[in-house]
Amino acid sequence: MNIRRLKDNISSRLMLAATVFACLLFFLMLIGLYSRASPILSAVPITDLLFSSVWEPSDGKFGFLPFIMGTLWVTGLATIIAVPISLLSSIYLSEYAGERLRNAVKPLIDLLAGIPSVVYGLWGVLAVVPFIKNYLAPVLGVETIGGYGILAGGIVLSIMVFPIIISVTGEVLRSVSQDLREVSLSLGSTKWQTIKHVVLRKARPGIFAAIVLGFSRAFGETMAVLMVVGNVPKVPSSVFDPAYPLPALIANTFGEMMSIPLYDSAILLAALMLLFVVLIFNIIARMVLIKIERSVI
Repeated sequence: MNIRRLKDNISSRLMLAATVFACLLFFLMLIGLYSRASPILSAVPITDLLFSSVWEPSDGKFGFLPFIMGTLWVTGLATIIAVPISLLSSIYLSEYAGERLRNAVKPLIDLLAGIPSVVYGLWGVLAVVPFIKNYLAPVLGVETIGGYGILAGGIVLSIMVFPIIISVTGEVLRSVSQDLREVSLSLGSTKWQTIKHVVLRKARPGIFAAIVLGFSRAFGETMAVLMVVGNVPKVPSSVFDPAYPLPALIANTFGEMMSIPLYDSAILLAALMLLFVVLIFNIIARMVLIKIERSVI
């Protein structure tokens, strides 16, 4: 009996240690990035770093505004494109499609989720960019830099998050009790009215969580966006303008031109800002989830 209790205590302590270590990883990353980014924070006012649009490292000018705005533009456009399509697809697969079609489509969605981001980027260069350059931009009468820009990045990024949102949302919708559907239908509601007013309302927290999960990944996506967004460090004014998101800046420049003073610190500050943005995004999402859950109750 004593040996069994000893084994139980040891195993519980090991699991506690593993849990604490997992929780500490974020703070270890935060401390490491801050220690490496502190030189530029000491040398340049934070307002100049965040709100200046001049990026000239050789002259000691490190304005991150173009990169921050580029990240927000690409992610925002991807959200606008992906959420309606993913939500409608999830509703169809969970509420209208038969079991045979659902079983046929599910492996394809899982396959999309497993495709490396560089493949999405290559597809964007070969298909999306030429389409924008040769067809969409001329029809709308706008000029682009060879088709590269925010629109191409938003399209590629939205396709990358389709499988995550569709899969999670589908599971959430199917987890809604069938009894609720039957009660609504028995009261004379149509199938769509039942989905809109009963199923979707009950599943709102889970759907919101699925969207957050998809775009938590999208916000820091690097390779695919880097290949199609144009990588021009200026504040964009339309979806056809090129952009330079923070992840692309880090991937393109880290390890290069480190002889320039504060350059290494500036790049690590970009990583720190990206970490903070994702953290704030998830905190806001969690607060909204709690509010929705309380309103449903």
